Amino acid sequence: MPIPIVNSIASWFLKKRFHQIDLFLKYPNEVQQELLTHLLNKAKDTEYGKKYDFESITDYKTFSERMPLSTYEDYQKDIERSRQGENNIFWPQPIKWFAKSSGTTNAKSKFIPVSEDSLEDCHYAASKDLLCLYLNNNENSQLFTGKSLRLGGSKELYKENGTAFGDLSAILIDNMPFWAEFSSTPSSKVSLMSNWEEKMQAIVNETIQENVTSLAGVPSWMLVLLNNVLETTGKTNLFDIWPNLEVYFHGGVSFLPYKDQYKNILPKKDFRYYEIYNASEGFFAIQDHNNSSELLLMLDYGIFYEFIPMDTYGTKYEKIIPLSEVEKDKNYAVIITTNAGLWRYKIGDTVRFTSTNPYRIKVSGRTKHHINAFGEELIIENAEDALRKVCKKTKAEIVEYTAAPIFMQGKEKGAHEWLIEFKTAPSDINYFNELFDNALKALNSDYEAKRYNNMTLNKPTIHIAREQLFYDWLKQNNKLGGQHKVPRLSNTRDYLDALLNLNK
Repeated sequence: MPIPIVNSIASWFLKKRFHQIDLFLKYPNEVQQELLTHLLNKAKDTEYGKKYDFESITDYKTFSERMPLSTYEDYQKDIERSRQGENNIFWPQPIKWFAKSSGTTNAKSKFIPVSEDSLEDCHYAASKDLLCLYLNNNENSQLFTGKSLRLGGSKELYKENGTAFGDLSAILIDNMPFWAEFSSTPSSKVSLMSNWEEKMQAIVNETIQENVTSLAGVPSWMLVLLNNVLETTGKTNLFDIWPNLEVYFHGGVSFLPYKDQYKNILPKKDFRYYEIYNASEGFFAIQDHNNSSELLLMLDYGIFYEFIPMDTYGTKYEKIIPLSEVEKDKNYAVIITTNAGLWRYKIGDTVRFTSTNPYRIKVSGRTKHHINAFGEELIIENAEDALRKVCKKTKAEIVEYTAAPIFMQGKEKGAHEWLIEFKTAPSDINYFNELFDNALKALNSDYEAKRYNNMTLNKPTIHIAREQLFYDWLKQNNKLGGQHKVPRLSNTRDYLDALLNLNK
């Protein structure tokens, strides 16, 4: 099909969708209420629907009073039943796919249900909307004259009991509609390769022959790929390989630490960066303006939103509110009800609203301290469990610790850097580090994947802190007493660098 015809068809379809987006921009709360009613009605005959009598719920107030908040731990047994092939538990459609992501306190990995509805009406709908919003803001775009270089996870899909599980990206690629396959590179066969090293070179070999006009993927992984492209071709910037490259769609981890490195290999002032906010549980928000750091909350993807103000989170005064009651510049924990059968589910993210007309957000963090600079999603429970096991083996005792990422620099891989104050230090810190690294791999499948053959993450770096270092830092910052403490895991280096300077 000639490119001008492809452009015309795509533009017609995307402009048609923009009118639908305009509807929830004008009537956001009505759209959300109607969506909740639809979800309840569709699931009324499931086990959950009968247990909580969805059929008699006619308003948000009744829903919020009757349906309890939930976490993955609450769902774990029912999800396992669903993975074994049982149907109609929390959603009426048979659940064929489960997105595997990093674990919780009770499990190495989570298996998030992905229904046909969520696949089509959320994940794929969001991909089309991303293009719609981008093209609306860039009328002279030549996006469809070339292909999008997509970079998904390196895990293959595993099938059992009639269901399949794997990285969300693998599920999306495996079920990709023809229009997306037609405009993407590398091929699905290469995208789904399980060996990361072989896959990386195969992607380079395929894509350098293509007219790539856009990039899509997680910043840390994409940077590794793009540096390999430059090394293979001997070029110093990507426009020498793909002269028509115009935009990078990114999400998954914070882009800020990588921004300068991308500007070095993409040295054009008018090159576009578009951020998305998605997860295994759903696709939530899209940057809807050029050169913006705000994301438009998408309200018609089959996801009903609620929020907990973080100043009440986890306390006896905790309050859950619908979208209509949020305020600007406040931090909220996100609660979702989805068209894959997650009901009032805590995803663990926090957001801050930058606008309430329309609803725009910035992702502000997690409800728990974590490190997710490379997609590893290392949570505090992982760190505590790993340290406890290693201390038992090495007869070491820990007073305090903190950790932060070592961000990628050029061809240098990333890593985690730890500063630990011991009451009883291990006799061999290198052996301690080796055991610790292996313990984290055993507890967290995403960390394990990023550490595979040092492809994205190098082995951790551990420094031994001097006696009373953390006490002295708290004292210096007037934070002694009460609940003040140094965050044990942080996505930035602010705390770690300050402590390292004090440790000299």
